[in-house]
Amino acid sequence: MRINKFGKSDLYVPQLSFGGNVFGWTLDEKDSFKMLDELYDNGLTFIDTANNYSYWAPGNVGGESEAIIGKWFKEHKKRHDIVLSTKVGGSMNEVSRGLSKEQIVQGVDASLRRLNTDYIDVYFSHHDDLETNQEETMESFNDLVKAGKVRYLGASNLEADRISSSNALAKEKGWAEYIAIQPLYNLYDRVKYEQEYLPLVEKENLAVMSYFALASGFLSGKYRSLEDIEGSSRKDMVKGYINERGITILNQCDAIAKQHNATIAEVAITWQLHKPTISTPIVSATSSTQLKSLVRSMEIKLSVEEVALLDKASVY
Repeated sequence: MRINKFGKSDLYVPQLSFGGNVFGWTLDEKDSFKMLDELYDNGLTFIDTANNYSYWAPGNVGGESEAIIGKWFKEHKKRHDIVLSTKVGGSMNEVSRGLSKEQIVQGVDASLRRLNTDYIDVYFSHHDDLETNQEETMESFNDLVKAGKVRYLGASNLEADRISSSNALAKEKGWAEYIAIQPLYNLYDRVKYEQEYLPLVEKENLAVMSYFALASGFLSGKYRSLEDIEGSSRKDMVKGYINERGITILNQCDAIAKQHNATIAEVAITWQLHKPTISTPIVSATSSTQLKSLVRSMEIKLSVEEVALLDKASVY
């Protein structure tokens, strides 16, 4: 996935985006640098993060992920080789959730400092703000684009009608619009994207960066029963997937994986890469082995029949 100075067309080239929430959380600075080096060496040059990553980890306040990426940029001189997206609007230590002009202006400047860069490729509103007028939010974002601090705008966790109305306002005013969205989407979680977001995506030609591509780890195939998740840190996230439909999906992934000498997770990610409206699934890894699996998923070619089988197994 690439973005260049000539326009947004290259935003639609399918690739994987690496989720930077692991930096400063499950990976310390040393291991984060190692992972960033390996990402670059393997051609994974799209990194997605947020200004509040990873405030939830003990001892963190938010901004840790951006700071690690920024230090890596400074030491390795790789900023211009990376497509970088980050977000504003989420809560973190001493910063409340919201998309007011003050929060956006202060947020982008703080992110730029942490990231050791003077521009952000794609700047996402992390969560909606129903208390702030949409005009204030979109004008503030437009000012960032005009100033060269941000190249493109995206929306994460906003309802489709709110994205549509925001873009309608931007069109009317001649402002920068949202050209990318980050929805939940995977083989199990298809309904909301396909029924609510997809019509808007097709109408406005939006780039789609899907998150939870492996359904919080369920689509790794490790969890097939409630006994499998007992004692797991993912128990609450995964238990809702363990049902007849979920197991049917895993079984079909398993059958196709065997045909490609691949893993269930690789097939699940590959399925998304074969979806024409999905620009880049957001995925993460904490080890070289996991990273190699992500790279492998980009190399697998599913037949039309195999995609159809996965569609059928995950029908809702």
